[in-house]
Amino acid sequence: MSDPLLVAQDVYAGYVPGVDILRGCGLDLHSGEIVGVIGPNGAGKSTFIKAVFGLLRVRDGSVRLRGEDLTNKPAHTLVSRGIGYVPQRDNVFGPLSVEENLRMGTYLRPKAFDDRVAYVEELFPVLGRRRSQKASSMSGGERQMLAMGRALMMGPDVLLLDEPSAGLSPRYQDEVFARIRQINETGVSILMVEQNARRCLQICDRGYVLDQGTNAYTGTGRELLHDPKVIELYLGTLARVR
Repeated sequence: MSDPLLVAQDVYAGYVPGVDILRGCGLDLHSGEIVGVIGPNGAGKSTFIKAVFGLLRVRDGSVRLRGEDLTNKPAHTLVSRGIGYVPQRDNVFGPLSVEENLRMGTYLRPKAFDDRVAYVEELFPVLGRRRSQKASSMSGGERQMLAMGRALMMGPDVLLLDEPSAGLSPRYQDEVFARIRQINETGVSILMVEQNARRCLQICDRGYVLDQGTNAYTGTGRELLHDPKVIELYLGTLARVR
């Protein structure tokens, strides 16, 4: 296998001085992969992805993209290097229209809008039909698609997703997971943390289980789905809780 595209190694991070939520977490993402991070509530999943994207200071360890050290670089630097990010909450600009939200996604390269919007609207046809609609009037599932579409407007090589199915109806969960597969098939490597563990592992090439801020298990999605210990400790409830 080729060298990893994205590597997070021995990451320590937290919100309160002297208290680490993440204690030596690590993962790697190869080109073309979907990698999922699951774990019980409070395991540090969202904290991990925020640290990777520079939204939370890494106290020790490193984050590298194609070998370049991006540890604690500001988020706009990571975007310019080819990493997109979709937060779990507050991930669209409600007062703005769909088109205005998508234009915000090309703020570093405004001239790229026309080229990228066709790609995004092919992935998410609803966005093309609703260009003038305010984001605040869309359903939760539609807003999630808009958030993903905006992150794709810069043409990222890596897309980070923070619990993309959280709070969505079963119908829109199905839609979001289908679109994640479709995005990956266009050549975008995907790292996601997800509260719906079973669905996540079903579409992932590889997965990591976090528990109390450390790596507990890793393997292919299929291996983790059928690991008796993972099933016993995590999959019984993870399909229903964050």
